[in-house]
Amino acid sequence: MSPLESSTVEETSFTPDVNWWQSAVIYQVYPRSFADGDGDGVGDLAGLIARLPYIASLGVDGIWMTPFQPSPQVDQGYDVSDYCGVDPLFGTMEQFDTLLELAHSLGLRVLLDVVPNHCSSEHPLFQAALAAGPGSPERDMFHFVAGPVDMPDADVPPNNWQSVFGGRAWSRASPDSETDRDWYLHLFSPEQPDWNWRNPAVGDYFDGVLRFWFDKGVDGLRIDVAHALFKADGLPDSPSAGGVVDGLRSNPQVSDQEEVHEVYRRWRTLAEKYEPHRLLVGEVNLEPARAARYTRADEMQQAFAFAFVKLGWDPAAWAAAGNELETARQMHGATPTWALENHDIVRSVTRFGGGEIGALRGRAALVALLGLPGPAYLYQGQELGLPEVDVPLKARVDPMWARGGVCRDGARVPLPWTTDAGLSHGFSLTERAAEPWLPQPAHWGTHAIELQQQDPESSLALVTKALELRRLLWKNEVFGPNDGGTWRVEAGNLLICERSTDLFVAVAMGTKPVRLPTGTVLLSAAPLVEDGWLQPSNAVWVLRD
Repeated sequence: MSPLESSTVEETSFTPDVNWWQSAVIYQVYPRSFADGDGDGVGDLAGLIARLPYIASLGVDGIWMTPFQPSPQVDQGYDVSDYCGVDPLFGTMEQFDTLLELAHSLGLRVLLDVVPNHCSSEHPLFQAALAAGPGSPERDMFHFVAGPVDMPDADVPPNNWQSVFGGRAWSRASPDSETDRDWYLHLFSPEQPDWNWRNPAVGDYFDGVLRFWFDKGVDGLRIDVAHALFKADGLPDSPSAGGVVDGLRSNPQVSDQEEVHEVYRRWRTLAEKYEPHRLLVGEVNLEPARAARYTRADEMQQAFAFAFVKLGWDPAAWAAAGNELETARQMHGATPTWALENHDIVRSVTRFGGGEIGALRGRAALVALLGLPGPAYLYQGQELGLPEVDVPLKARVDPMWARGGVCRDGARVPLPWTTDAGLSHGFSLTERAAEPWLPQPAHWGTHAIELQQQDPESSLALVTKALELRRLLWKNEVFGPNDGGTWRVEAGNLLICERSTDLFVAVAMGTKPVRLPTGTVLLSAAPLVEDGWLQPSNAVWVLRD
């Protein structure tokens, strides 16, 4: 049967294949900016429950929720004080149970964030470590180290490591104490102490965390800074004293230690004790050849393709990243996990030039992304073509801004549901509501979901169409789990990804129309002006004749 003989797909439901994640498209939900159910200006579980049918209507396979567990919210939830609870800011455990049940009834799997590298300084185990004092078993759960022995009274940390958020990665445990000379390690903010994974008790603790959520029926976990956890034995100085805002890459002592792979073998064994097997997705910000090692057959099933996620509008860079990822796939077996946006990076529309040209390129990138071999992730609002917001200086809350001069708030502004600015463009669902936790810009309503749902040519309509066709092509085995991706740049900056002998993805990244290789166009980001030609800032899926 031709993949185009049917224009409809079956009602969303779980794929019977135990390896459902090979074809999945997952929608990332940043709960505090998705929908506000109680009117306090912060998104929550009640809002997500109310708006969950919208996500299901897109045709995605599941959601990934960033942290909603109890937290002081220094780093918007990535400073966890209780790994097995729900922060009252977001709701209750009963609401989470309702959400999980509703998601499953809508055919959506649910992935949660787990943050195993660090916790909150208010976590009970860290508070116990502070109280217990130097040399105690409680302190061995973290990295507590005395300052240099030859300078016990100086303000000199144990080594030269720098924090991702700026400044040194060490803080005094008890700055005013004359007897407690310990420092503790925090690769992020001082309110996020690092766990000591060389202590087996830490691994045992996190086994319990995974079991808690898997027992509830959660379908998988996205693992924050999965390449970190273990630090080099002895905590030696970094060869570079600069900052590590590049995702820890500049300091080889703090990540990608060989011992970390045993953690994921252990977790994979645990995940496969459940039916269906649970999914492990790694945030592994390393070069493709190193990152792919985390998705070997007995480790995680997925790791985000960081070589791809931050790309600009550069065909050579896309092709280079794609071919490097394909080489890694052939070496270790797992297909890349594609994404172009998340809550930590500038939105693609803005990265691709902003304004009208950025919007066109954003649509083309969405079509390309969803046509690539393997799983893909969409970040909330990406389906709307949302640009990055220049959040006013006084309204910025990202700790990276205060400590390192980098601000991620612009990708986290609450979604516009309605054109009317009332109730923060429909972000709040109550009759009266507080101002949103981040301000929405004046033009936000022009991107509203209700507006795009009525426009068959909108970015939202394009994503829905692409997801429907993608599902059909998988069902009819035009797309397959063994598809690779051979990339090249042809004349006129035409980017080609050969997904298989039958199908390729093409993106016109130049300034003039370019001729396409022969075949039947299955999907285009914008209407084709002339048969056989692709205008600039457009993308297509082409089935070879």
